[in-house]
Amino acid sequence: MVKLLGISGSLRAASYNTGLLRAAEGLASDALTIDAATLHGIPLYDGDVEARDGVPAAVEALKARILASDGLLLFTPEYNNGIPGVFKNAIDWLSRPGSGIPALFGDRPVAVAGASPGGFGTILAQTAWLPVLRMLGCRHWSGGRLLVSRAGQAFADDGTLQDEKAREQLGTFVQGFAAHIRETR
Repeated sequence: MVKLLGISGSLRAASYNTGLLRAAEGLASDALTIDAATLHGIPLYDGDVEARDGVPAAVEALKARILASDGLLLFTPEYNNGIPGVFKNAIDWLSRPGSGIPALFGDRPVAVAGASPGGFGTILAQTAWLPVLRMLGCRHWSGGRLLVSRAGQAFADDGTLQDEKAREQLGTFVQGFAAHIRETR
């Protein structure tokens, strides 16, 4: 059994990336589980808050879910040609204290996917993740790519993935990532 944790990098209720994560969650089987997480409840990183109060409970809860997974699926929006601030902020909190980075991220398989209303999907945001993942010591899976472009046409108003081709691509992507994890255990 492969246990994946999918994280949506958007806070919007009808987010395309949360919709993509929910569709991935529907691919669960006897050999694969996908736990869906969002970034709600994670405050802006502030070193003074960390020094005074420690790491927030929402961050500690997400850390526990990461540690319980075999790999991470990051569903990233693309804002201004890069990583959304809310997603990067969560990673900044998750990397605190720095001494915990190897246990949390070291050699953890990570795949990045995303959906965007633009014509190029989230290619720039996905590329922007590479130095972050490298710094954290993650094992980035580059055996597949999932870029849902023109997401306004692929998703219903409630954020449900309705495009059959995108759904098939998502299935291939997730199954490929899970197979990679099984092969490299």
